Amino acid sequence: MIIVAGWLAVAPESRDAYLDDCREAVRLAREAPGCLEYSLGADLLDPGRITVYERWESDEDLERFRGSGPSDEQAVQIVDASVARYRISAVEAP
Repeated sequence: MIIVAGWLAVAPESRDAYLDDCREAVRLAREAPGCLEYSLGADLLDPGRITVYERWESDEDLERFRGSGPSDEQAVQIVDASVARYRISAVEAP
């Protein structure tokens, strides 16, 4: 299993519009083969921060969906980011 998690920073006044522009990508990701979870959300404390969380069955599923990443319009709005890919070898109940 692959987890992609982290955060994006955008101008606080642009965050809601940025997330709204991501709706179709979220819908498509959730319908993609191998997608177990795909979520982008507004941080409750930082008005310019977007939380990223994805779970995929495999690297191949992730890469097949990801393609070239965010559109140029979205990429230019990102002022900072910290997102990483994690390879999970076991999953257990909490």
